[in-house]
Amino acid sequence: MTARKELQRQRQQQRLLITFISISYHPFFSFMWLVKCNAALASICFMILLGFVDDVLDVPWRVKLLLPSFATLPLLMAYAGHTTIIIPKPLIPYFGLEVLDLGWIYKLYMALLAVFCTNFINIHAGLNGLEVGQTVVIAFAIMVHNIMQIGASSNPEYQHAHAFSIYLVQPLLATSLALLSYNWYPSSVFVGDTYTVFAGMTMAVIGILGHYSETLLVFFLPQVLNFLLSVPQLFGFVKCPRHRLPRFNPETGLLTGTPDCTLVNFYLRIFGPKSEKSLCIHLLIVQAVGSCFCFLLRYLLAGWYK
Repeated sequence: MTARKELQRQRQQQRLLITFISISYHPFFSFMWLVKCNAALASICFMILLGFVDDVLDVPWRVKLLLPSFATLPLLMAYAGHTTIIIPKPLIPYFGLEVLDLGWIYKLYMALLAVFCTNFINIHAGLNGLEVGQTVVIAFAIMVHNIMQIGASSNPEYQHAHAFSIYLVQPLLATSLALLSYNWYPSSVFVGDTYTVFAGMTMAVIGILGHYSETLLVFFLPQVLNFLLSVPQLFGFVKCPRHRLPRFNPETGLLTGTPDCTLVNFYLRIFGPKSEKSLCIHLLIVQAVGSCFCFLLRYLLAGWYK
């Protein structure tokens, strides 16, 4: 009996050793992938901490725009990818070259992209299910995009970049779907700035390390529109209240748009009063249409733009 137990123990050790060796040779556990993964997690966790500080201390808007810059420092320090951009084919005769090396300007662009994505999820909010819902739509579009690019490319480096992006977006999509079941109207869980900045930074990291920041910006099309509408208030040209939410009408039970410069209020002013649940569904449909437009745009410009 003792000999049999010893044999079983040795076999278990052999299986564990084989499993460990197999995992060690997987691309995700290569040195460069681990460096990128650790940098990504450091930036995301740092942003979660800053989001929590914002929820507790009520940080002003202008400070919020700068906080993600510090959270991107681990990502920028560990970034070992290219700093070049491909010149669009129609502009090649004007530049005289096909690839342009931006150097430190490219890293500055990455930092600004992180600021952009983090705050744009945060300011396009205020309805039950809207913050988490838009994250689910964008994360699903990102996953579909990565799968399509892996299947369409034969470049191993390009495939590994999109595979790494999938590894990061899967947990974001899964946790957001679980959270959405509690955050949907009527919400029993309120996410606050901690979740919104976490979701924004995660998608910024995914776009930067996956090398498709242009496509990511098109996925954020409603958020870009919301930012453009918000510019007068965010930069102090027009008085900006702490919460720019639509007004609730107790007689009708509907939300009506206010003069505040947000996409939510703009939508209500154009299409009339709506219930909170109906308005959230409409805005998520707009988000999904924006993602579909991104895929259509890539298909129409393929081979002509780049």
